[in-house]
Amino acid sequence: MSRGLSNCNPGNIRRSKVRYRGEVHPSKDAQFKQFISMPWGYRAMFVLLDTYRKRYGLDTLKGMISRYAPPSENHTWLYIDTVCQLTGHRPDDKIDTRKREVMVPIVMAMSRVENGAFAMRQDVETGWRLTDF
Repeated sequence: MSRGLSNCNPGNIRRSKVRYRGEVHPSKDAQFKQFISMPWGYRAMFVLLDTYRKRYGLDTLKGMISRYAPPSENHTWLYIDTVCQLTGHRPDDKIDTRKREVMVPIVMAMSRVENGAFAMRQDVETGWRLTDF
């Protein structure tokens, strides 16, 4: 099982001062957050991507993923390409982070890249409902 799945953190969100609902605090993982369940981990991904749009004006997969998985740590273009292939979006398509039908497939694809396994759609959908968007 991947580290992200065992931490119930399918997005491999790093530890930070930001606290998410459903987060285990303190995390027992020295580098990554842990959540009480997979839906709470997916919720954190939705919230983080929405924050990228609101705070930084990142409203494309290219913009969001470049910040989420920077080239200093990742094969960012491969990540973007894989998410685009799995969702049918292009790198520069405008993404509305408040639309379930847009974001659920994107977060499922990102989870696939992060963990090497397909996400359970029910957990992702539950995570979306936890956002209160």
